[in-house]
Amino acid sequence: VLTPSCSRPVPVLTPSSVTQGEYRRPGQPKEDKLPWQNVNFDLWKGLGGIKKHFTLLKKEFFERWVGPEGKPILEHMLEQNRLVWEFRGPESLEEWVVSSDKEIGGHSEAYLKLGKNNNTCFLYGTLSSTPPRDGETRYSGYCSMRSKQPLASFDRKKHHDWTSFNTLHLRVRGDGRPWMINLATETYFSHQKDDVYCYFLYTRGGPYWQDVKIPFSKFFLTHRGRLQDDQHHAWLDKVNTVGFTLGDKADGPFQLEIDYIGVCKDFAHTEEFAYEMYKKNPEV
Repeated sequence: VLTPSCSRPVPVLTPSSVTQGEYRRPGQPKEDKLPWQNVNFDLWKGLGGIKKHFTLLKKEFFERWVGPEGKPILEHMLEQNRLVWEFRGPESLEEWVVSSDKEIGGHSEAYLKLGKNNNTCFLYGTLSSTPPRDGETRYSGYCSMRSKQPLASFDRKKHHDWTSFNTLHLRVRGDGRPWMINLATETYFSHQKDDVYCYFLYTRGGPYWQDVKIPFSKFFLTHRGRLQDDQHHAWLDKVNTVGFTLGDKADGPFQLEIDYIGVCKDFAHTEEFAYEMYKKNPEV
């Protein structure tokens, strides 16, 4: 657009150029719906939600009078083992989310179902490292399973407090592939939202179960999959989710069966942190 007072073109601002939307991958169709058009306004659903949240609020109020997490203070202090997740029915699978690179155009597939006798969780699928043909993605090939964020009344975040424990305890049966266990905790700053504490899970394969105990001191800090130089111990007072990721670049079928996931207090383990920590103010 040329104006009489100047010979340079003046850019015309449109509403789409002022606001910045979410990243859209190449080839993905654009969604022109307004944010409130995806909301299902239902009166009876809203009334049911109000009843549900006030019931949770009442439960939280009375649990506070009993003690931490609804347990007497003495029982909470002497607790040495805690079963966090066990898979004993279809409702236990609703606490987990399965994803793969198929969401970004890849070819890997992952599924979750109950094992035999409905007493275990069975994660299976096919891993493919072929990248999507979008002209942008160079690497691909991952499948993951992650627990959902616990929620309190009125959809407030609820966290797992594992400060009384020092070891993650699992009973699994795999096919010999190496997995990555991910711990996501509540952060204090927005730039830390992608910080995840990771450690390896090596499965033996075969028909036998294996009891795996991983000290929390072994978990190392990563940010968007990259190992960080400045390491510190995992914040166990506000654990949000636990996840399992497979990305060993070995194309083909995979399977992982989980009986339970818990935490325990191992008095024989006295290590505080397994990795070098940089001193902010070193002593001279």
